[in-house]
Amino acid sequence: MQITIKELAQALNARAWGDQAMLISGAAEPGQDQPGQIALAMSPKYAEALRPGTAAILSEGMDPEAYGLAAAIFAPRPRLVMAGLTRSFDPGPDIAPGIHPRAVIDPSATIGADAAIGPFVSIGAGVVIGARARIASHVSIERGTRIGDDALILNGVRIQHGIRIGDRVVIQPGAIIGGDGFSFVTAEESGVEEMRRNLGKRENFTPQSWERIHSLGGVEIGDDVEIGSGATIDRGTVRATRIGNGTKLDNLVHLGHNVVIGRDCLIRGQVGVAGSSVLGDRVVLAGQVGVSDNITIGDDVIAGGSAKIFSRVQAGRMVLGNPAVDMTTRLEMDRATRRLPRLAATVAKLQKTVTDLIEKA
Repeated sequence: MQITIKELAQALNARAWGDQAMLISGAAEPGQDQPGQIALAMSPKYAEALRPGTAAILSEGMDPEAYGLAAAIFAPRPRLVMAGLTRSFDPGPDIAPGIHPRAVIDPSATIGADAAIGPFVSIGAGVVIGARARIASHVSIERGTRIGDDALILNGVRIQHGIRIGDRVVIQPGAIIGGDGFSFVTAEESGVEEMRRNLGKRENFTPQSWERIHSLGGVEIGDDVEIGSGATIDRGTVRATRIGNGTKLDNLVHLGHNVVIGRDCLIRGQVGVAGSSVLGDRVVLAGQVGVSDNITIGDDVIAGGSAKIFSRVQAGRMVLGNPAVDMTTRLEMDRATRRLPRLAATVAKLQKTVTDLIEKA
């Protein structure tokens, strides 16, 4: 695909300069761009590698003539322009139009107009696939599931029965939606329950086996949600596990049964959210954050990498550490920890002084 500098600038809602008829077929880093590619140099430190006579995306205030460029597009917000630029040149997955002859589709399933279904896809009874949905090879979709319009479901995704997925949802390879929740119970009070009740003290050690609590709820995924490779989202016990519109899940995220995620949240790789926890809108959880069960996290909370959340977090807070506490408190704790060796040395000197005085007395 080729587009002109003028067309690309219009698509990015940005300002064009120079030869606006120049054809562009892709993007590259400065110094690595080939003919027909536009270089991404949104900072002066990247612009040093620009080659004269080429095209580049620059930040406002940078001078294209100083770099000898033939054309430029000015980015008022560079990362937002990156989103539009990559969208313009992303060809998407190779899923042929129509239904592949090696797909297995139950006769009672409904396939929307202009949907594309790849080879070795399995679609169960009563499934509804929305218009223009694209389903790559080796995906399985079990009975009664509904998938919205313009969804993109990539290779090897497993979607269990009775799942509701909204419009324009993207699910990356290998994700599993709707597996049973990890929920078990013993005939009498378990050791875990006893230690919670007694705050860590345990008296009874009764041998018991675990009985499964079956998962009767489903999973409900809103519009414009993205789910990363290898993510696992458990179905609810009675009610559904829910993900709000616009939320993005990175690779290897796990959501336990009954979890509720609000709108426009950003949940990064290897995050685990235990059963029945509730996240508000626009929550950001950095990599390897852990959220204990039955926790409520308010709107607009940000949790730093590897934070471990064991108690309620009020809206608008930024938390760090294990256990997670307010960022200001965590930084004070870290500073105090770094002072401990010096404090220990001071105490040792005081102890020696006191000992010497006692011996002289």
